[in-house]
Amino acid sequence: MALYLLYESSSGYALFQAQGLDEIGQNTEAVRNSVADLNRFGKVVQLTAFQPFESAIDGLNQCNSVSEGLMTDELRSFLELNLPKVKEGKKSKFSLGVAEPKLGSHISETTKITCQSGEFVLELLRGVRLHFDKFIKDLKPGDLEKAQLGLAHSYSRAKVKFNVNRVDNMVIQAIFLLDTLDKDINSFSMRVREWYSWHFPELVKIVNDNYLYARVAKLIEDKSKLSEEHIPALTEIIGDEDKAKEIVEAGKASMGQDLTPVDLINVQLFAQRVMDLAEYRKNLYDYLVTKMNDIAPNLASLIGEVVGARLISHAGSLTNLAKCPSSTLQILGAEKALFRALKTRGNTPKYGLIFHSSFIGRASAKNKGRMARYLANKCSIASRIDCFAERGSTVFGEKLREQVEERLEFYDKGVAPRRNIDVMKSAIESTQNKDVEMEEAPPVDASAKKSKKKKPKPEDAPVAATNGDASEDAKSEKRKKKEKRKIEQEQDHGAEKTNGVNGDVVEQDGTAKKKKKKSKDEGAAASETKKKKKSKE
Repeated sequence: MALYLLYESSSGYALFQAQGLDEIGQNTEAVRNSVADLNRFGKVVQLTAFQPFESAIDGLNQCNSVSEGLMTDELRSFLELNLPKVKEGKKSKFSLGVAEPKLGSHISETTKITCQSGEFVLELLRGVRLHFDKFIKDLKPGDLEKAQLGLAHSYSRAKVKFNVNRVDNMVIQAIFLLDTLDKDINSFSMRVREWYSWHFPELVKIVNDNYLYARVAKLIEDKSKLSEEHIPALTEIIGDEDKAKEIVEAGKASMGQDLTPVDLINVQLFAQRVMDLAEYRKNLYDYLVTKMNDIAPNLASLIGEVVGARLISHAGSLTNLAKCPSSTLQILGAEKALFRALKTRGNTPKYGLIFHSSFIGRASAKNKGRMARYLANKCSIASRIDCFAERGSTVFGEKLREQVEERLEFYDKGVAPRRNIDVMKSAIESTQNKDVEMEEAPPVDASAKKSKKKKPKPEDAPVAATNGDASEDAKSEKRKKKEKRKIEQEQDHGAEKTNGVNGDVVEQDGTAKKKKKKSKDEGAAASETKKKKKSKE
C-alpha cells in the first residue's frame, strides 16, 4: 500500500510520497538513521505537490483549523486534486500519514481516505521538516524562517485571547503589594512613634492609631507651641474634642526633651511619608476591590475581596484555583503544617487561608473544621463559576453566602438549611430573568418618545410612519380598519337587498358625515312643511 505524507508548513500544504518502504521494512530505527542523510532520505520521500497559503491571515486560519483537528475546504480540495481517486464502495489503495490524529480522523470521516499517525509516520515527517527547504526549489534562503516566525507570533496572539478586565495577574500583584505595605506602614509608624516620643512621650498613650499619630505629630511639630487654638484642628483629625484638650494639656506638662529645628523637620518629613503610604494603601485596597469584582465577583461576594485575592495568589491564577478540589482549597496556605503532620503522623490542619474568613471565626470551636470544609466547598464552586462563566455576576456568590449563613445557624440553633439544588435553581432563574430584562430593555430614543406622545394628524401620517416599527404598526392598523370597512359595507348592501330600505347608503370617512348631515337637513325641512300646513288649515 502506497503511503503519502501530509506536511503542514508555515508557508503552505505539502504532499510527499514515501517510496522504497520495503527496504526500510517499516522499521522506525532505520527511518531515524536515514533522516540525517539527505541523499538517502531523498530516495525514500519525494515531493508530490505543494500549495502555498494566499496570505498570512489565510495561514493563521489554516493553522488554527489544523490545531483543532478540522479539515478546511482548501485542504480538502488540495488532497482530492493530488491524491489518487477512491471509487465509491471500495477501500483506498493508499494511506495518508498525518501528524495530528484528530485531523486524520476528520479526513477519513469526510473523504473516506485511510489515515495513519504512528511513530513511523512521525519519524518520516520529522525528516520532511528537517529537509523541507531542500525539497522546495524556488524557496529563497531565510523565507521559511520569516514565515515560521510570523505565523508563530500571530498564532500565539490568537491563542492568548483574554479579556483585559479579567487578568488575574493584577490581583496577584496587588495583594502582594498590599501585604507588603501593611508590614512597612506598621514598622514605619512604630519608628515615628519612637522618634517623636523623645519630644512628646505622652502622645503615645492618648493616640493609639498609627495613621492618626502621624497626622497629629505633623500638626503639632513643637509641643511648646501647643495652645487652645490647636483644639479645632486636633478635633478634626481625632474626632474627639476631649482627647484634643487632653493633648493640649499634656503638651504643657510634658516630660520630653526639646529637639532642634533640623530634627523636627526630619520627623515631620518622615511622618508625611508614612501618611502618604497610608493613603496609597487605601487607594490600593479600593483598586483591589474593583478588580476582584471584575475577575471573581462570586468568590469576592462569598468570602471577601482580600481572602479571595489571597486564595488566587496562592494558587497562581484563577484557573488553577478552579482546578483545585475543595479539599485542597481548604488547606491552601497550611502546606508546612500538613507535611509536618504527615511526617510525624499527627493531626492534619483543618484550614489554611480561609481561616481569615469571618465565617470560621463565628463558628464554635467544635464546628470550625466542619465550617471550613463547607466553606471550601462553596469557594470551589464560586471560583469555577467565575473562571468559566461568560458573564460575570454576583448572583451565585450571594446565594452561596446565604447557604453558609444557613449552615452556621444549623450548627448553632439546629435550623434546617435549604437544599443545594433548590438554591442553585433559584440562582439560575434569577440570572435568566436578568438576561431577559437586559434584552427586553433596548435604548429608547427621544424622537420615539415624542412620536408616542403626539398623535399624528392625517396629513402628517405618511411622514410619521417612516421610522422603524412605528410605520409597521400604523400600516397594520390601517389594514385592520380597511377590513372592518369592507365588512360593514357588505353588511349594509345585504340589508338593502333584503329589506328594500329607501335611503342613502352610508359610506366611510367624510362621505358618511356629509350624508348624515343631509338626512338631518331633510328631516328638519319635512317638519317645517308640516307646521306650515297646520297653520294654513
